[in-house]
Amino acid sequence: MEMLNTTEIAREICRLRDEWKLDFWESIKDIAKHPVVLRMKLYPHHGNSSCYDHCIHVAYYNYQLCRFLGLDARSAARGGMLHDLFLYDWHTHTKRTGDHFHGLTHPRTALKNARKFFDLNHIEEDIIYRHMWPVTPFRIPHTMEGFITTCTDKYCGACETSRRKGRKKGRGI
Repeated sequence: MEMLNTTEIAREICRLRDEWKLDFWESIKDIAKHPVVLRMKLYPHHGNSSCYDHCIHVAYYNYQLCRFLGLDARSAARGGMLHDLFLYDWHTHTKRTGDHFHGLTHPRTALKNARKFFDLNHIEEDIIYRHMWPVTPFRIPHTMEGFITTCTDKYCGACETSRRKGRKKGRGI
């Protein structure tokens, strides 16, 4: 059996990583450049991240995990990019509208908005509508890509929140 050269392995990993990044961008670029989606940059989300930043992060991790697992990485990335297309600042939403349940209601709003501007497949719809599970206990994801999104969304939100401005040194997350 031939011993693998670590330099060759490293080169192959870098090549695959670059290829996957290009494929990821090709999967979402029509969404990421759409004027309505670009409006998400106006709304703060977790920590210092805009809603757009958060959705890019979720889309990227969805793509990577789903591609690695042999799932529909393209749909996972596209659904991740649209999962929070609710188009308002949720920090001031309650005061303006009286809706105290943004965490429960925004997936329906995001799905409605996404359907207006994009043709969605069943995986993308599942991701958008069910991404808040288990907060929404009766909306369990029906697809593996949807379940992965519930995890990447929470992971990205936690990371973004922990990097917020004004955090005092030595205080942890």
